[in-house]
Amino acid sequence: MDISIILQQIFNGISLGSILLLAALGLAFSFGLMKVINMAHGEFIMVGAYVTYLFQKYVAVAVGGKNGPKDGIIFLISILAAFIVAALLGWLLEITIIRRLYGRPLDTLLATWGVGLILQQLARSIFGASNVAVTAPSWLSGAFTAIPDVALPWKRLFIIALVTICIICIYFYLYRTKGGRRMRAVMQGREMASSLGVATRRVDAFTFALGAGLAGVAGSALTLLGQIGPQVGTGYIVDAFMVVVLGGVGSLPGTVLAALLIGVFNAIFELSTTATVGKVLVFGLVILFLQWKPNGLMALRTR
Repeated sequence: MDISIILQQIFNGISLGSILLLAALGLAFSFGLMKVINMAHGEFIMVGAYVTYLFQKYVAVAVGGKNGPKDGIIFLISILAAFIVAALLGWLLEITIIRRLYGRPLDTLLATWGVGLILQQLARSIFGASNVAVTAPSWLSGAFTAIPDVALPWKRLFIIALVTICIICIYFYLYRTKGGRRMRAVMQGREMASSLGVATRRVDAFTFALGAGLAGVAGSALTLLGQIGPQVGTGYIVDAFMVVVLGGVGSLPGTVLAALLIGVFNAIFELSTTATVGKVLVFGLVILFLQWKPNGLMALRTR
């Protein structure tokens, strides 16, 4: 097999893994910290995508015209706006509904699933049922040709860079700030952290908001890959949960490794099969691995 085809597929796998990682980062902490099965996570992705769409449709036109010289700056600002809007929505959901359902996983699953349906219908009522497109900034058009026959699209390189920045920021927050230490303390022992004076409910609300904000960033990044619609995040929710479970619930390094492995293996399997068969094979491998290590690749260590 031609080496250029293999390299292209590996890059495609890494870019797919980076998208899955963006979708799963927030879920890893909300699920790992609060044991909440958030079925509305895909709708937070949708919210981030529509925030980027609104920024291009109204803000970019107001400051210099669509595809104008400031369009790239507006797109970068829209990523931050997507994080803020989705985080506020997540915080509101936590203090109004999720907080009253802790310790009742089936109830939280049904409640968040209902919230997701409401958000989808709200998006249909506002933006319509048809998909809409977001035009990427001009500096993200084209591809970087590292070697002959291996083209690396600037859009996917930007997504990989965005994921890298998000991981670095989360790492510094978790391991270099007081808030991050409180979050890790609650993850590893909620009762002990509470007895030592940590406001666990406040940590829960902030963590849920952080997870929703990261989903908003994922939605903003997805606008670079195609059209968006009310169900743009639905296709990623199952894969995001798979990444979280395989990596180890609440483990940042495990989530990163799991997303990259799933993306690369999926791309490799597609070389000799179809996309559907490749995904089935990946699911099978994940199930077999979890039979061997039920806690995932890198489970949190507690004492």
